[in-house]
Amino acid sequence: MRRRRSRRDKITLIDVARLVGVSSITVSRALRNPDKVSASLREKILKMVEELGYVPDFAARTLASRDSDVIGVVLPTLSNFALMSVMQGIEERIHQTHYRVQYAYTRFLEAAAVSQIRLFLAQNPAGLIVTGLSPSEETGAILRSADCPVLEVLDISEETYSGLRVGIDTREAARVATRHMLERGYRRFAMVGGPDSRSRLRHAGYCDVMQAAGLYDPVLDIVENEATSADLGCRLLRRLLDRVPDIDGAFCHNDDVALGMMFECRRVGLAVPQQFGLCGFNDLDFAAVSAPTLTSVRVPRYDLGVRAADMIIRAIDNPGLEPLSVDVGFTLVERESTLGRSAG
Repeated sequence: MRRRRSRRDKITLIDVARLVGVSSITVSRALRNPDKVSASLREKILKMVEELGYVPDFAARTLASRDSDVIGVVLPTLSNFALMSVMQGIEERIHQTHYRVQYAYTRFLEAAAVSQIRLFLAQNPAGLIVTGLSPSEETGAILRSADCPVLEVLDISEETYSGLRVGIDTREAARVATRHMLERGYRRFAMVGGPDSRSRLRHAGYCDVMQAAGLYDPVLDIVENEATSADLGCRLLRRLLDRVPDIDGAFCHNDDVALGMMFECRRVGLAVPQQFGLCGFNDLDFAAVSAPTLTSVRVPRYDLGVRAADMIIRAIDNPGLEPLSVDVGFTLVERESTLGRSAG
């Protein structure tokens, strides 16, 4: 029976260096900046690392230097489909570097956001990417005092605490979607929003257009403090039909809610788009293949993640980088679900 390795037997960087016949600095360089070591030596070191089962001690590395190689990413949730694409973009860009990504989520709670940000900053991260934060004095003070670059993924109209920001004009995107539904003949359509700041901006854009058209009715405003899902969409449609029998559509703050409403429309015999128009947000993959296909506001989520990661890496490597705000833009993708009340 193999004896379990004790902490005293733990393989160290010095062990690897001794067996390869190089200095510990060379081994460290091969692991952190492989392009600075010759291919043959790098291969020899990596082979020895694998044979010995060496695991780098990142805590010790952080103590030995001012910063770690970690880029922290703070998200409101880990189950949102739209954010998954953003995370993929972040991972793809950072994978090309020696940096590592660590995630934390806040469940849309300010106290959790404050706690997670403080926890990351206590570990001297190389940089921090935050998204889904509601503006507050406490989070603002923490982010402004951070010793590392901080990038916020948020609406371009919102205040940035860090000077680095990437996002879209959410309120204008909602205006465009709302005008589209009015142009297609829908008049009594709801705005279904959620708990985060971006949903509030979508709601504001909807109100701008509906009030200007003289069609705003507060009974059509729905704000839900729960995670978006198709099931939520089903329940909300039933609730809306009970409250507003003459409702003729919905602008949903997420595509999965719109999909649930589409399913429920079929169950209750409400024809989409002839009797009920539906517009989503984010243009998730299923929007193009649902039946009918779903109109949605397309946000370049993957590109947004790549851009965010690229900006934070540049800020880490160039401490004097000037404040930068990048608008990645949006597109309204018109599909069958808003063809109009006379369609078909």
